Amino acid sequence: MRYDVIVIGAGMVGTSAAWHLQKNNSKVLMLDRKLPGLETSYGNAGLIQREAIHTHPFPRQITELVRVMPNQGTDIRYRIPAILRYHQALLQYWKYSAPAIVKQIESEWQTLIAHCTSEHQTMIEASGADELITRDGWLQLHRSKETLKVAADTAILDREQGVEHKVLSVDELKALEPNANFDGFVGAIHWLNSWQVSNPSLLVKAYAKNFEQMQGVIKETDVTQIIPLDNVNTDNVDTDVDTDVDAGGKGWKVVTTIGTFYSDNLVIAAGPWSNELIKPLGYNLPLFPMRGYHQHFKVSAKNTIHHSMFDMDKGFVMGPMQQGIRITTGAEMTTMDAPKNFGQLKTVLKLARKILPLDEAVESEAWAGSRPCMPDMKPVIGPAGKHDKLWFAFGHSHQGFTLGPITGRLVEELIHDKSLTVDVEPFNAQRFCKA
Repeated sequence: MRYDVIVIGAGMVGTSAAWHLQKNNSKVLMLDRKLPGLETSYGNAGLIQREAIHTHPFPRQITELVRVMPNQGTDIRYRIPAILRYHQALLQYWKYSAPAIVKQIESEWQTLIAHCTSEHQTMIEASGADELITRDGWLQLHRSKETLKVAADTAILDREQGVEHKVLSVDELKALEPNANFDGFVGAIHWLNSWQVSNPSLLVKAYAKNFEQMQGVIKETDVTQIIPLDNVNTDNVDTDVDTDVDAGGKGWKVVTTIGTFYSDNLVIAAGPWSNELIKPLGYNLPLFPMRGYHQHFKVSAKNTIHHSMFDMDKGFVMGPMQQGIRITTGAEMTTMDAPKNFGQLKTVLKLARKILPLDEAVESEAWAGSRPCMPDMKPVIGPAGKHDKLWFAFGHSHQGFTLGPITGRLVEELIHDKSLTVDVEPFNAQRFCKA
């Protein structure tokens, strides 16, 4: 069997692309070394962030750089081997973080964010996953009157982009979350039209199950080689097993540890692993990983909360999940294969325990995973450039979970040559490496 499209990657982005393609009459195979929702899309704050219309530029103020340098922060940490390995990408990141450039980048980024909840809603309804979603927003906590004022002033301007909010006093916070201790906080922004997901992994799995119900195919396997094809006839070849004979017509041959598969189109949506897949084809995009950690704690009558809460000044999230109260760290700049370092999480937990009683961990060891980041803070979405019918969909940084469905829709529209919901030119791969 030859597929119309093979999608490599079964996180939120890859699953969404496969779902949209299958729904629109393509025969799709989705490949990943793990089943859907078990890698990067498993570990996040569980938020569909309609308010996330601003990017996160590289620190350019001396005071901010001095704050980060000791490498003891809860929001960002780094390891020297990663700085050395990704120094060119980081230099580009610094360049793209100039205020005038950021303004343009954000105007492009917002075209994607504007569709995040509506595109998720389409897939939620189709997959029957509404029980995983809460639509009453989340809380951005502030310890400083200055940062709260800046956030509140910015939020007023953000209303023009469809973002809804309310500024809360400490008393109003206590009324919403009576189990939390808000000593040391001065107030919060309640982001009203962003959504919470009680189990991010299960939402990806629900989308993937619906994809299979539409006759889409999922295979758990490592991809070992990607080969562009020319015209070779393979009538009557069983492509569910290894073969040295290429499928007829131009397209793609994907070699895996369980067999060889063929398709007309190939979508790379493998998150932080994407660059390694495409390097043998002559691509080398400046993608770099940022690691995050999370751990769950058992829920009790004393620590039950109803909203995710982000400590803006310390950079960590506390959220109610099916598995328990999830504590999610900020970012760690490190390499993909570096051993886990729980120092950042331990520091975060000291702060979190002052807000909520977190007595018993659910897991014996915290989860760790990497986010795929690009220097200009925008994902890569669109044609590869050097090869026909090769498509990229990765590099969403911390917003792959939020932007998966709109990205998937755009990939489908591109492959089927439809009018585009969003102009993808700002997200093209050629902005880094000209074909």
